[in-house]
Amino acid sequence: MFVRGLLGNFPASILQAVVGVLTILVFTRLLSSTEFGIYALAFSVCSLAHVLVFTWLEAAMARYWAGEATPEGLADLYATLYRVGLVLSLVFIPAAIAVCLLLPLGMEIRLAMAVGLIGVPIRCLLNMVKVALRARGAVRQAAGLDIFFTLAVFILGIAAAWLGLGGASPLVGLLVAPLLALPIALPLERGKQRHGRYNPSRLKAYIAYGYPISMSLSMALILASTDRFMLAWLMNEAAVGAYHASYSIANRTLDIIFLWLGTAGAPALVMALEKGGARALKIAAEDQARILMLVTVPAAVGVALVARPLAEVVIGPELRTASAMVTPWIAASAFLSGWLYYYFNQAFTLSKRTLLLLMSMIIPAIANIALNIILIPKLGLMGAAISTVLGYFIGVLASVIMARRIMTMPLPWKDVMLCSLCAATMAIAVLCLPQIGGFAELMLDAVVGALVYGVLAYGTNAGGVRDLLKRIRDLRLNPEEQAL
Repeated sequence: MFVRGLLGNFPASILQAVVGVLTILVFTRLLSSTEFGIYALAFSVCSLAHVLVFTWLEAAMARYWAGEATPEGLADLYATLYRVGLVLSLVFIPAAIAVCLLLPLGMEIRLAMAVGLIGVPIRCLLNMVKVALRARGAVRQAAGLDIFFTLAVFILGIAAAWLGLGGASPLVGLLVAPLLALPIALPLERGKQRHGRYNPSRLKAYIAYGYPISMSLSMALILASTDRFMLAWLMNEAAVGAYHASYSIANRTLDIIFLWLGTAGAPALVMALEKGGARALKIAAEDQARILMLVTVPAAVGVALVARPLAEVVIGPELRTASAMVTPWIAASAFLSGWLYYYFNQAFTLSKRTLLLLMSMIIPAIANIALNIILIPKLGLMGAAISTVLGYFIGVLASVIMARRIMTMPLPWKDVMLCSLCAATMAIAVLCLPQIGGFAELMLDAVVGALVYGVLAYGTNAGGVRDLLKRIRDLRLNPEEQAL
């Protein structure tokens, strides 16, 4: 199931990566540094609101779908979660508009926040459909929705920027795109909802499982976004724009890779546990850890290595220098955050001990706030980047230590060492290349780095790459095989 999910989600992940780069390239040129900073702040607020109010619905759908034994139980799951989602939306949208009107903020940031917040419940509805599709193995349909949504957000955001909506422009895409996607998405799951009934006792279980996840993700957002608010407070919106441009390149690049692997991996782990118990889960987790290590180690090292030429190609001149400086640190934090969210924290969700997940995330969130207060006044943008790396490192330690009592996510140490050695050799090779600048240097570094790492990884079978390629070939030759 895991490898099938990887293949099915691959086109959408590639598109998200390309659009992510194009988003920075386009919007750092269409918007001023201050407008881009306003967008970054508004986006952070909207993300936090989404997580606090709605994400528990998506988490409950993802975790409980595979465990439903009957069509009636599945219908009740849909009926309960969708009805509660509707009620929350009817309360959330007027409250969000009222907050935006009452806050003592400038008109541009108020507009950006209002547009983003109104779109939150609509995106939640679309996410619930995608989560359900992936849970039942309809990977291509979910990936198709991802592709449509990604392209629509980008195109609509550009149109809004040309119309002069400033920092609200990318958020216009996030509001309108799900409205265009839902007429396609909702019929895909409509049949599962027939004859379902709202079930208060089920709702209590969903809340007990899902809301600690929402709260832990809010801690994660604090961990990821505190630096931007601190920069706005201690410096200015232009500094936020420069930092967010770098963060968007490095973090988004790694996050798309982790999201691709995690989107396929999480349903596979749930299915392994539900159908095969602890032994099957251990085998599936080790398999995923090897592939995560194989892909994410060179990705993080590669982003750090090409920070300067990547900034020259992608980021507008006004934000380029500062962004290149902090990109390697952001790549390190993205690597740690990916392993934290998409692997180690799975121990809490699989065991349904989500209160422990919340406790494990409070520790790094508090540490990150303290580190930002200490380091930003002394080091500026670099202080924010260092604080984020240290915060995620503390988060990984907290997750591993606290999860040992309930479930240990295995690490194949042989593959950790092999992938790290291959990436270190790749780094040496790239650092020996001439610094010719711009797109030419970026392509030279990327091609040489990929070749060096690929040859070494294949030769040593790092991350089980030869076994993975064989499984992909077998899957293509036998498309009906489900035991992957």
